[in-house]
Amino acid sequence: MNGKIKIIIADDHPIFRGGLKQILSDDKSLEILGEADNGEKALELIKELNPEIALLDIDMPKKTGLEVLRELKDSPVKIIFLTMYADEDMFGEAMDLGAKGFVVKDSAVNDIIDAVKTVSDDRYYISPAVSNFLVNRKKKLNELRNNNPKLEMLTPSERTILKYISENKTSKEIADVLFLSYRTIENHRTNISNKLNLKGSHSLLKFAIENKSLLS
Repeated sequence: MNGKIKIIIADDHPIFRGGLKQILSDDKSLEILGEADNGEKALELIKELNPEIALLDIDMPKKTGLEVLRELKDSPVKIIFLTMYADEDMFGEAMDLGAKGFVVKDSAVNDIIDAVKTVSDDRYYISPAVSNFLVNRKKKLNELRNNNPKLEMLTPSERTILKYISENKTSKEIADVLFLSYRTIENHRTNISNKLNLKGSHSLLKFAIENKSLLS
């Protein structure tokens, strides 16, 4: 092993991708294993080449960066998202899915080396341009906890199920994903509703969707 940080780059804009590749190639501690211009190809390369870090454009053809990350839940690869738009909801979803970095393209030239090395060191990297999103996220989480103290009473399994509910999955779909019975999921839903004091047939779904970006 050469000790270099191994990277995959995925972005559908060839000029931006080429510029990023040049910047990274100039640093001898980094090694680019491959590049892709769409999400499907990125997923293939990650599974085939096992990079330490994947730089993924959020908005790509065939599969978005977020969709790629959803399919890499059990992979050790560390994801840094690249985005043209500083969108707070998108940032929240990226963090929820387990992204380790979030870099705005306008500042990528200055940020990308620091981002790669920070994430390689198993730390998070957020572009300074969107650092306020992180502050807002923490404030919202504190507000959620203060407004719903019983949320802390949920077990890890119940939290997982609540997260799936926020993605509008049915009890059957959740059961299939978690390899549990339909009845077990229904029992969990009842217990969650009772703990959160939610009444009515759609109150649990409404709560989960409204707080989707804050659930983990």
